Amino acid sequence: MDGATASVSAGAATDSPRAWTAQDGAWATRAALESVPADAPAERFLAERARHAMQRLVPRDAGVADVLQRRVWRGAWWLGAALLGLLLGVLADAVGSGQRINLLAPPVWGVVVWNGVVYALLLGSALRGLFRRRGVASEGPAGESAGELAGGPAGGPAGGASSTLSRGLQRLLDLGGTRGAARRGQPFEAFAARWLRLSARLSAARASGLLYAAAAALGLGLLAGMYLRGLVLDYRAGWESTFLDAAQVHAALSMVFAPALAVSGLALPEVEALQALRFSADAPRAGAPAALWIHLVALTLALFVVLPRTALALWCGWRASRLARHLALPLGDAYFQRLLRHRGGGAVRVQVLPYAQAPGPQAEQGLRAVFGQSYGGSVQVHVAPMLAFGAEDEAAAQTLVPPGTTLAVALFDLTATPEAENQGRFVELLARQAAALGTAGTPAAVLVLIDEAAFVRRLGAVAERRQQRRAAWQALAHALGAVPVFVDLSAPDLPAVEVTLQAALQGPLQAHSPPSTGRARSLA
Repeated sequence: MDGATASVSAGAATDSPRAWTAQDGAWATRAALESVPADAPAERFLAERARHAMQRLVPRDAGVADVLQRRVWRGAWWLGAALLGLLLGVLADAVGSGQRINLLAPPVWGVVVWNGVVYALLLGSALRGLFRRRGVASEGPAGESAGELAGGPAGGPAGGASSTLSRGLQRLLDLGGTRGAARRGQPFEAFAARWLRLSARLSAARASGLLYAAAAALGLGLLAGMYLRGLVLDYRAGWESTFLDAAQVHAALSMVFAPALAVSGLALPEVEALQALRFSADAPRAGAPAALWIHLVALTLALFVVLPRTALALWCGWRASRLARHLALPLGDAYFQRLLRHRGGGAVRVQVLPYAQAPGPQAEQGLRAVFGQSYGGSVQVHVAPMLAFGAEDEAAAQTLVPPGTTLAVALFDLTATPEAENQGRFVELLARQAAALGTAGTPAAVLVLIDEAAFVRRLGAVAERRQQRRAAWQALAHALGAVPVFVDLSAPDLPAVEVTLQAALQGPLQAHSPPSTGRARSLA
């Protein structure tokens, strides 16, 4: 298992209090600090810390060793996909039944047309990704979507994995490696979920490569099947049509076989000779020996199916190998941020900015508990003065996110109905300032947190009303590219909040104006 994977597995395994303690974590950090140069990349430090963590975790919990040794991917699957495609191709009859080849409708044309459709979809996907990247470059970081910042478009041929078939194959490939981990419960269930999310692009490249390899082998199998049958059967080639004459058929075949004719140097029969190949009711066995036409069909398959699919499979194999060697860690996660802060000797600074409702002492205590669990005891939580409703214009001239901030938290109350022109503008203002005033040139993360304490006190835990209000906030947050975190700060459920908080920190906010959701108001 590589350093990135080991780091993620260590992060998941450390959630187990039986196998891992705070003292163990401090020891692993010290050991990594001693063995990794100060100027080494963050990924190297995290991988080294994970390696030290494994020295203590593996002897204590057999499940850790089982997960680390489990192979999610096997290179032999490439060979299996190719052999399956080859077998299906050989068994399929790509020429036609009755030893008669209708030049206008051989079964192999369906294969060629299908591959043409696939190539057109791949080209469209690549062009969309290119235009999207150009648009992001012209807009700057503020215009990037959360999905692009989290990983960007797959790009190139691997982008075909967005299809339903490839997504299903991707989940099948991952399932074998993560099902065993999930069966073991926490923390292995958390590791399985994190691994699926982290390795999505790698799995997509592998799944696409398998499909392309199988398709290329299928084309080879069709070629082999045609020539094997031609050795023992007398195939006759001709044509028949209700609407076309020999000249029109000659023009159509010249166009369809143009690439194969150019490569092979072969020539089609003249129109008069093609007229003699016409099947009729009086001469069902008319036509001519099909060797020439089988050669042209085989070359067409090779040019339009075998070679492009092989190139796509090689591209995906190279891409998957590259992604496996350089699997990017989600360094914005609170877990990794805490470790990197320990490495740099600095504290995590959380700036909480209340909007329209100032938190009380109990809520402030809840905030410190929530972020203390995520970032550790060294976290510094500062609650700024409340910004009045509608004061976004005045706030634009203020420094809401001071230098050195790790996380800027927009704190709202669930009793208020969100409005794009007010709460939405406030969040975007924080996002712009966080991008400009991040720690050491690194943009601070921005979090949307909604306190449910006052709502529960007024209306009780009425599930339907609570879900309706949550849905309104989720609509606004999603329009901004954010995942909102709902928490009752008077009595926070720390384990549940930690899961939501990690999901919210996966991608930064977009700085664009979401659609209006109506006037903001408070519950009566």
